Amino acid sequence: MDHFLYKNGVLHAEDVSLSEIAQQVGTPFYVYSTATLTRHFRLFDEALAGMDHLVCFAMKSNSNLAVLKLMCELGAGIDVVSIGEYLKAKAAGVPGERIVFSGVGKTRAEMRQALTGGIRQFNVESEPELEALDEVAVSLGVKAPVAIRVNPDVDAKTHAKIATGKSENKFGIPISTCREVYRRAGAMAGIDVIGIDVHIGSQLTELEPFELAFSRVAELTGALRADGHDIRRLDLGGGLGIPYERSNTAPPLPVEYGEVIRRTVGHLGCEIEIEPGRLISGNAGLLVSSVIYLKHGAGRDFLILDAAMNDLVRPSMYDAHHDIVPVIEPEAGAEQSAVDIVGPVCETGDTFAKARHMPALGEGDLVAFRSAGAYGAVMASEYNSRPLVPEVLVKGDQFAVIRPRPSYEEMINRDSIPVWL
Repeated sequence: MDHFLYKNGVLHAEDVSLSEIAQQVGTPFYVYSTATLTRHFRLFDEALAGMDHLVCFAMKSNSNLAVLKLMCELGAGIDVVSIGEYLKAKAAGVPGERIVFSGVGKTRAEMRQALTGGIRQFNVESEPELEALDEVAVSLGVKAPVAIRVNPDVDAKTHAKIATGKSENKFGIPISTCREVYRRAGAMAGIDVIGIDVHIGSQLTELEPFELAFSRVAELTGALRADGHDIRRLDLGGGLGIPYERSNTAPPLPVEYGEVIRRTVGHLGCEIEIEPGRLISGNAGLLVSSVIYLKHGAGRDFLILDAAMNDLVRPSMYDAHHDIVPVIEPEAGAEQSAVDIVGPVCETGDTFAKARHMPALGEGDLVAFRSAGAYGAVMASEYNSRPLVPEVLVKGDQFAVIRPRPSYEEMINRDSIPVWL
């Protein structure tokens, strides 16, 4: 469920007309719903009610400071994968004890900064990283709290580019050999082994892969405790998918995901962490764009928008589907025709949809890309020297620009010309 509905014939974000935002902000722009973000976070929090737990928002899905501030006020932890994300989370008011540092390539400088600034735990991905973290922690005279990420060799049954739990993926330490790594970690002066981390991928639409992975984590917990490790925290990652196509069967609900957690690891007495991103932010955001032209081609028509692949790269990168709807509600039974929906970037890959059935639209009409709140603005670029898209947050009948569109002058002035030119 989201809070983007037609009211009096115009698509609204909560109680704000998207046409009104477009008039004041210009297009294209991203818009997020506070009510939807809040509801989706609470669904996860309630799904784990009665268990010692922390829901850590995976900010790689949406890293706007206002969104992070909202998550912080709701009581969320934050999952970060770079020192830049760590610093943004801190700037949004998230305390260090609620920040989990994931990622396969943490540098010593990043480790030092996080240990100095405060951190809940590091999710360690490899033996070289473990050795580096031990070295940094010893140099600071502290112990680094660590959950070692294990790779359970589970097929998440998702897109190949966002699967992370199979043996050929770059993530984690093979679960079959990780006891020796835990033994080494337990002997290190700068490491405090507190738990196990697992994350098998993103946009999962079935519960079976979670059940298999979490069951393997439960078995490993028993083995590690028998080895003398105080395993008291399980970080189970994120990955639950969202319905990008409204006509498709909906993925499992957070409450069903929570039942899998209870069934597989609930008996272990561990604190549970989960790291949802997409399901919290995905359906909480839209990308709104204007039609530039309707072009009649040889054998097909093209609806050319002012949004492009640099603004929303998911269709180009992942062949991802986004429902695209007119902001002005079509009349019931309005005739539709097939069009290719494209942007103005000089790439054939700048295509959002092919042969998509749409009502008649022309120059200046507004359309909205649904389910664009995750991996939209965060993956945007200035390709073709196009300024980054502004972001807007709505709450009830209020809206605020939470990241402005840079001017062309600001974009140009970030470059510098060497003196010899």
